[in-house]
Amino acid sequence: MSTLQAASSHGAQRGKKTHKGLQTNNTYQLLLMASPAVVLIFILNYIPMFGVFIAFKNINLSKGFFGSEWVGLKNFKFLFTSSDAARITVNTVSMNLLFIITGTIVSVAFALMLNEIGKRWIVKTLQTTYFFPYFVSWVVAGFMFYSYFNVQYGMLNNLLLKLGFQTVEWYSKPQYWPVILLFVYLWKYIGYFSIIYYAGIMGIDCEYYEAAAIDGASKLDMVTKITIPLLSPLIIVMLLIQLGKIFYSDFGLFYFIPGDNGALYSTTDVIDTYVFRSFKVLGDIGMSSAAGLYQSLVGFVLVMLSNIVVRKYSPDNSLF
Repeated sequence: MSTLQAASSHGAQRGKKTHKGLQTNNTYQLLLMASPAVVLIFILNYIPMFGVFIAFKNINLSKGFFGSEWVGLKNFKFLFTSSDAARITVNTVSMNLLFIITGTIVSVAFALMLNEIGKRWIVKTLQTTYFFPYFVSWVVAGFMFYSYFNVQYGMLNNLLLKLGFQTVEWYSKPQYWPVILLFVYLWKYIGYFSIIYYAGIMGIDCEYYEAAAIDGASKLDMVTKITIPLLSPLIIVMLLIQLGKIFYSDFGLFYFIPGDNGALYSTTDVIDTYVFRSFKVLGDIGMSSAAGLYQSLVGFVLVMLSNIVVRKYSPDNSLF
């Protein structure tokens, strides 16, 4: 009997070692697969962090980055003492908040719509159609939308004339551009975000819906009581990531769509475009670096504060 017990114990230990070896092997394989992305992130995101000292120097290329004069916080005055500081800050934050809120609502709605379509070929066709604008360059998009909003030959003004309305000088009316930029943003990114949320919905166990159907729940009940609550962790993570970049703007969207048009600066000029124009005129690397550091620090603080709020009310959905 003792011999059988010993053999059984030996077999169990051997099985545990084999299972542990398989887990270790799988871990190495996953690490090997992830290594190119990890190396790329390290090169592009972590190594440049050593250059933050540029924001505190008056860069003279003849002296080099390390030999240039230290100026402390002088470069940051470029943003905070400028007469345009309040305008570009408000434009940046307000437009990004509009993009985040509207984009999340529309993306989730599109994902829910895709989930309700029974035929897979229709879903794949719609996914491709939605996702295609994501790959279109902002330069190309700028020319494309110019053909819509051109005063004389634009499609939109021609349509207004046919309907009996007066034409609109779109590129001299700043009040229209928050809506136009929102539309263009949704056109480009709705497919990207909706596919992410659709993948989250596909990961929900079908048994929840089957049980709800047996209990007589309607489609709306399933969406509000099952899909949205189970999708909320993914939505929160996506919101936290986007809040971290609320002081950054999509440069291509704000520069190539309205163009470098002074008549529209009151609603389309943001921190990134303002710094770009200033750098183009002044050529001061230190000021540009100071603006980037300021945006990064504010974004980091916002992510931390948002995560604290989420952790307080829903610890399971926080990032850390």
